[in-house]
Amino acid sequence: MAPKILRVAEIPNLVLGEGPHWDIETQNLYLVDIFGKSIHKFNASTGQHSKAIFDKPVSFIIPVKGQRNRFVISLEREICVITWDGISERPSKIEKLAEVDQDTQNRINDGKCDPRGRLWAGTMGPEPEPGHFQPEAGSLFSLDGGKVTTFATKVGISNGLAWNTKLGKFYYNDSLVKRVDEFDYDINSGVISNRKTIFTFSKHDIDGLPDGMTIDADGNLWVAVFNGSSVIKIDPRKPETLLETIKVPAKQTTSVAWGGIDLNILYVTSASMTVDGVELLPPNHGATFQITGLGTKGLPADNFVSE
Repeated sequence: MAPKILRVAEIPNLVLGEGPHWDIETQNLYLVDIFGKSIHKFNASTGQHSKAIFDKPVSFIIPVKGQRNRFVISLEREICVITWDGISERPSKIEKLAEVDQDTQNRINDGKCDPRGRLWAGTMGPEPEPGHFQPEAGSLFSLDGGKVTTFATKVGISNGLAWNTKLGKFYYNDSLVKRVDEFDYDINSGVISNRKTIFTFSKHDIDGLPDGMTIDADGNLWVAVFNGSSVIKIDPRKPETLLETIKVPAKQTTSVAWGGIDLNILYVTSASMTVDGVELLPPNHGATFQITGLGTKGLPADNFVSE
């Protein structure tokens, strides 16, 4: 069966849709609009959508494990835990956990939790206008037990976090260098090491940048291609192996996450940013899509474990 792509009409078009996260316990899809400074909740079974608005850019939202209506989010350079009922337009409480890249104009760009519930996130440099960035200004870090540890610096745009615990691997994208990298990953210590490149966009003549990423139950990676109107499937165990390319009707494809009762729906976010005067119009640009018929499924997304 060929893959089938549908726009999720209940989720409004976003300026910079990002960070999709499927909460398997509640069967809700969470995502953000970074430039819209908002978090979004979508119940696939009822079609109900709701959002909350903030005063700063927010780049991810992840439920706190075992704590109802509590989520870890980013607010510019801050990592916070919020209390949100999933309905109100503002959270009822915001608690700051940490701040990264202090004394800079950076912002957090992407974040996920590893299988132990540690938060991993990365930053990028100032973006005075959409599509124009300060290079090599960001970093990659983890938050574990309240302690922030930096693992990489001189990052262009930190993106695309995924883990394979069976192989002890962590996968990561710095979008501006246009490649997918692999680290050895120690689940007990939360330390990564031995970075190497496993997929290079230029070797496959792929236009665009590697953005958000997820892993399926077979160990393959699915990578959103920003400015490439596509999602690619690669095999990280065989360097430079492109398995499949799926076209998406939105140029600025931003991120991917598995969802649905059987985790066999690939949710895809996109953006509608005007870059260098080029407008990207609705209904497809800035939309959220679901792709079915991919012949595989994902793994449950890991939620945040608080101290």
